[in-house]
Amino acid sequence: MENKKKEIDIILPNYNSVSFIEQTLKSIIKQSFKNWRLIIVDDFSNVETRRKIRKYEKSNKIKIYWLKKNRGAAYCRNFAIKKSNSDYLAFIDSDDIWEKNKLKSQILYMKKNKYNFTYTYYKTFGLKNKKITTPSQFNFDQFIKDTSIGTSTMMIKRKIIKNINFTNTPICEDYFFKCKILKKINYAYCLRKYLTKYRVRSNSLQSNKFKNFFWIWKINHKYNKLNFFENLKSLFLISFNSIKKYGLK
Repeated sequence: MENKKKEIDIILPNYNSVSFIEQTLKSIIKQSFKNWRLIIVDDFSNVETRRKIRKYEKSNKIKIYWLKKNRGAAYCRNFAIKKSNSDYLAFIDSDDIWEKNKLKSQILYMKKNKYNFTYTYYKTFGLKNKKITTPSQFNFDQFIKDTSIGTSTMMIKRKIIKNINFTNTPICEDYFFKCKILKKINYAYCLRKYLTKYRVRSNSLQSNKFKNFFWIWKINHKYNKLNFFENLKSLFLISFNSIKKYGLK
């Protein structure tokens, strides 16, 4: 593994993704921007998945950490952030895909405008095929009503996430991470290009809407300190905006 610091560290939590992980990894390796390092944290995957990614261990741009028990996506992301040292952080899930110019376009956009937190448009594929356009910017009050910042579309300046972690919840662990950053820096900005493909599948943790709302409610109450009516309004508008984006099913 090269010791030289990379400009972008890419954070990838991985668990039992044997059917998708190679497609994800190829989309990273083929990026037109080359000054990156990929940090994979394998969350005690099955043998088939580990076999798929083990062959990438020899790459001097990829570092794989093998957990000895399943800890969840939040732990994996927090662990990877602690192991990173880049100026910028990008995030991708193990079943999503990036367009070839994703990193290059986004880092140039951030540098040109001196932005600390950006995201992009994205396309869904799998169970749903849609183009998802997102608002041109988000602050905290907007985000708790419309959670359209896709984690796999994000790029963040490292200096702004000091002491900010993903919540240790079974799902929606990225929700409060984004909330806390937005409280700190006020705005995240959208690069209005379709640079990420988000896979929609029936058996994913995020596919159960009732569980999503339950955990968002808990996070809003425990971490965002919303009162009952603010929380109710947040969930209603998140649901409304989700239906607008994805439809009822």
